[in-house]
Amino acid sequence: MAGTIDQAKMKFSRIVNSRSYSRFNQSQNPDGEGSRVEVKLAVDGEEEEMDGTELGNMQQETYTRSSRSEPLNKYRILVCVGAALIVFLVGLLIGYSVHRKSDNKSEPLETPCSKKTQADQPDPPHYEPIVPSLDWSDIVTLLNDKLSLKSVEEQLSVYSQIGRSAGSSVDNKLGDTIHDAFTKLNMEPWVDEHYVKLQNPDSSNPNKVWFGNEEIGSPKGFLAYSETGRKEGRVVYASYGELADLQTVQANEVSLNGTVVLMRAGRISMAQKVMNVARLGAVAALIYPDPADYEEMSMETELYGHVHLGSGDPYTPGFPSFNHTQFAPAKSSGLPEILAQTIPASMARKILSKMGGSEVPSEFKGGFPSYTFGDESNKVALSINNKLVDTKIHNVFGVIKGYVDPDRYVVIGAQRDSMTSGYAKSAVGTTLLMELARVFNELRKEGFKPKRSIVFASWTAGDFGKVGATEWLEGYWASLDRKAFTYISLDGVVTGKDSLRASASPLLHTLLQKTLQKVNPIPSSSRLQSYSPDFLSILTSMQMDDGAYPFLTFSGIPSVSFSFISSRTTPDYKYFGTEMDTKERLDIVTGQKVVELSVLAAKVAGQMALRLVHDQILRLDVTKYDGVIESHVKNIINHVNSLKNEKVEKIETLSTEWLIAAKSSYNRAATKLNDDIKNSDLEDIEMCRIINNRIMKVEHNFLSPYVSLRDFPFRHIFFGNGWQTATDLENYLQDVRDKKASFDIDQVLNKFALLTWSIQGCANDLAGDIWSLDNEI
Repeated sequence: MAGTIDQAKMKFSRIVNSRSYSRFNQSQNPDGEGSRVEVKLAVDGEEEEMDGTELGNMQQETYTRSSRSEPLNKYRILVCVGAALIVFLVGLLIGYSVHRKSDNKSEPLETPCSKKTQADQPDPPHYEPIVPSLDWSDIVTLLNDKLSLKSVEEQLSVYSQIGRSAGSSVDNKLGDTIHDAFTKLNMEPWVDEHYVKLQNPDSSNPNKVWFGNEEIGSPKGFLAYSETGRKEGRVVYASYGELADLQTVQANEVSLNGTVVLMRAGRISMAQKVMNVARLGAVAALIYPDPADYEEMSMETELYGHVHLGSGDPYTPGFPSFNHTQFAPAKSSGLPEILAQTIPASMARKILSKMGGSEVPSEFKGGFPSYTFGDESNKVALSINNKLVDTKIHNVFGVIKGYVDPDRYVVIGAQRDSMTSGYAKSAVGTTLLMELARVFNELRKEGFKPKRSIVFASWTAGDFGKVGATEWLEGYWASLDRKAFTYISLDGVVTGKDSLRASASPLLHTLLQKTLQKVNPIPSSSRLQSYSPDFLSILTSMQMDDGAYPFLTFSGIPSVSFSFISSRTTPDYKYFGTEMDTKERLDIVTGQKVVELSVLAAKVAGQMALRLVHDQILRLDVTKYDGVIESHVKNIINHVNSLKNEKVEKIETLSTEWLIAAKSSYNRAATKLNDDIKNSDLEDIEMCRIINNRIMKVEHNFLSPYVSLRDFPFRHIFFGNGWQTATDLENYLQDVRDKKASFDIDQVLNKFALLTWSIQGCANDLAGDIWSLDNEI
């Protein structure tokens, strides 16, 4: 009480001697207990806080006393004294009241009313220990219950519209439809626009093919990004155009320099076929569907595709095609720069029937009566008149934000465009994307609180080489590796019914395997659990035309794609890139179970995504890279030892010691991380975030830092493409052993050093703190 009286005296003294005052400000009590009066006084223009508590910004008014002094008299003195006493008492009461209210605020009374008020007020998010309101079994049950066969069937009709080539009005309207759907689901949608170069046929000047002076025809199908113009050369038949096929052609004393190479579709991508023959000097390539491979296909069926051995806009390699970016003209190294065209089987039969030369090996033969390599007199000419057009495209996104780490997210994506009908290629995937968005939003309403965010992405220009997705990655690659920790592709998830095929980063192998064990299959449609004991048999290496490939090899984001297929012996869906990719055809291939298999695929993708945002620690198994590193290092050591046994010149200066040490460093770092997880308090949010940061860096650290992003965009040392890869080193050493290449010790030492330090750098980052780094190398 004495302190309160002293405080009041001080305030009274300030009132008498001050030249200014501050107005009383009435503000609402944040505790909901009505209004309170806040007073702020100023002395000589300096603001002070009452009771050590800042009461907020208050408007000040200046009051200046009159400078004229008047004589004092008895009455005036009495009035002044009386006024002073009144002011003193008022100040005393105010000081006591404020002090009492301040005490009450710091230690509120726990009345039933105040308890109810406090209960109604949620704690600030950064103080609240976030724990899921639903356990894992509840989440899985809700996911399975809410996935709807009827909803999938209805949406399939919406997203399978004809004429949805990238940048078309149909494609743009579908994008708007998806944006509206995300808006209704309160997913805060946004659009990512790019201005890319897309190539399409010129309707007024069609492409043509001649055999000698005879016009074979004007195919409607085409290969985007082919060179344009007219070329003529000797026609050579080269089976599928694989490297082994081309070696067989050359072994039969047939040069490919200056030729037009006729190849069958299948086995490898069209872009790979065209690049293979371009590197051997061919001036043009023709690709057709052989009846032996496409038994159900009409002889007039056209093929559509592209020749870019890469992904993204090939005229802005390594950087995004935003409207405001201006660079000197450039081309991707993945453009073969020769003429390329698809032709139907009927045109190919005409050409083959007119060709002479020696007969091809039996393994080259297909469904036509005659197959020869061709002779010098067999000339074929191509006229390619495709037009390269600047096209505005847009990707559409929606997000369900996390409650603990909203800045970390798993991305689920699907291509929505198609050059053809594209039912299996893109309509099914887009439908599942939207169905999962709907279901996850329902889970949120049921009380599910994901720790991390889930981003739903609808890509366009996928048929031109994953252009939309890659441009997004190029635009934001500098931050994506620190935020996006997994990509799940829904492209082509249903192409058959009898088996399963998957491509994934090793970090996701364990999660995928455990998910397949837990997903309850639909009766008579599939037996996912049967794949678990033989899990490795369903895994395939990720190819460049895979929707997940640029995420893994360009951005270092652990990625997965999977598909129901007809059989493991013939996994390819024959109708991709044709007008036969329709609902009716997919119904036949799947035995009328498209919808059921789509829901099953949604369960697999959905459970993987939910697991990744539900647990405290990311379900990415860093130990799975041990086997990958071990395999490559073992192959390299075997090659080196063989060359040493052959006493290749200067090979004695090459040591594998440091590469072995780097491999061991990664193994120790991965083991240490697992030990840290076991010994950590997983209720400590910050500790979990630190551990997750270490896990998230693994994939990105396998992107070689020693190559140009523009020249070698797919920088991954194990799954990428370029001289920086472990596979490239192994192939080079094998070529030296086979006498196909001379041994260059400087080149090999350089490859060894950079590969070693890429692995060691990953191990160091995985180890965590600087004092935990492995110095043994």
